[in-house]
Amino acid sequence: MASYYRRKKPDMVFLNAKPMNSGNAQAYLHGVRKYSIGLAERLDSDYIPPPNDGKRSSVSTIASNNPDFTPSIFYRNIAPVNWFLRIIGVLPIVRRGPSRAKFALNSAAFIYSVVFFMLLAFYVGYVANKRIHAVRSLSGPFEEAVIAYLFLVNILPIIVIPILWWEARKIARLFNDWDDFEVLYYQISGHSLPLNLRQKAIYIAIVLPILSILSVVITHITMSDLNLNQVVPYCILDNLTAMLGAWWFLICEAISTTAYLLAERFQKALKHIGPAAMVADYRVLWLRLSKLTRDTGNALCYTFVFMSLYLFFIITLSIYGLMSQLSEGFGIKDIGLTITALWNIGLLFYICDEAHYASVNVRTNFQKKLLMVELNWMNSDAQTEINMFLRATEMNPSNINCGGFFDVNRTLFKGLLTTMVTYLVVLLQFQISIPTDKGDGDGNSNMTVVDLLMDSLSNDMTLLGAPSTVATPSTTTTAVPPTVNRSGRGRKG
Repeated sequence: MASYYRRKKPDMVFLNAKPMNSGNAQAYLHGVRKYSIGLAERLDSDYIPPPNDGKRSSVSTIASNNPDFTPSIFYRNIAPVNWFLRIIGVLPIVRRGPSRAKFALNSAAFIYSVVFFMLLAFYVGYVANKRIHAVRSLSGPFEEAVIAYLFLVNILPIIVIPILWWEARKIARLFNDWDDFEVLYYQISGHSLPLNLRQKAIYIAIVLPILSILSVVITHITMSDLNLNQVVPYCILDNLTAMLGAWWFLICEAISTTAYLLAERFQKALKHIGPAAMVADYRVLWLRLSKLTRDTGNALCYTFVFMSLYLFFIITLSIYGLMSQLSEGFGIKDIGLTITALWNIGLLFYICDEAHYASVNVRTNFQKKLLMVELNWMNSDAQTEINMFLRATEMNPSNINCGGFFDVNRTLFKGLLTTMVTYLVVLLQFQISIPTDKGDGDGNSNMTVVDLLMDSLSNDMTLLGAPSTVATPSTTTTAVPPTVNRSGRGRKG
């Protein structure tokens, strides 16, 4: 194999660094490193590389000069879900080629998104008005009112569309950074990034909307009267939340797969060659991947903060409605509540679990690979680069953080479930404290929530031994025993 010539990099840790081009023309093959295992054999042959002006090749240049390089692999893998979200007016991002994604207010995609949002907003407003009138006309128990509010909460995801308009520029910048990372990966490893998520994305884009529509229809059949005019906006909004979760799942899966491939490639390269400059380049590549991991949380910050709160609210209401009616037996209405609870719990779990898995692969697993490297046969420069690599993994966080609000991981899922259990206990205690005397006929049929609260307070004061002075519609018994005792004392006197 031909000898490796390269200038040594300064011993620094860069957060957004790019590898420097070598002064030797033989160190590159159309922008590819000399130590790339996949192309090293071509370097040893009589192949004459094109002239290099000392600058890093662009994405288009590398794609045109190298038939082995495939640009925009990340974007192509998540494209099916991207197109579905664009159809429902969520991602008005224009992309005319690699590293050319942008958000423009005068683009046709944004105009389509605004028109779709306005039509959907009028439709949702009409449905919300119907639901509000239905809630006002309720005169049943408290848990039925909670279930009725569930249909009003289900229309809240319409707020996500303008939030994503606000974050569209950061999302476009994230797409461009992925294109640059793919070029850097090709220059260092010698082959394109082998992401194989497109088939999975196609399946998700086909199966998930069908399941979402079926869950909405079953919920409306079992919990309320089926009205197709009111079911349509619920189907659109439920598909919006489901596909945003799938989009997040694919992005985190791409990060996890890339981190695993990078770690395996780095370990294999160390066994064959192991120069200090190669370790430095892989360190730079890892720093770029770590930055992509952090930028994923920052680019989708407000969207997934809202999604987490929305899913928490929906799960709490649906589980409360389910548990409050189990005392009367499992009915047909409980089917819709069960489907709603399981669907949203699964969505929240996959959002947290995939982000946790991506963070672990980027940092923890890579640190394990570095700690297992044998340093005895390496020279001092290579050992220094390995130590700097370990220090870089410790200094640079690789957690997916939503703009400083919280880290998206399994701890978030556990914390939300713990808080949910607390609220469920409070709601169930409130329901138990409400008296339900079914033998009074129609006497308590018009009792309001305030009357129920006053009656509960009166019962608590009676249990504590204090005389109750609160007059409620349900306490109609007079204090007869004290009058009898006073009359008895009069006769004895």
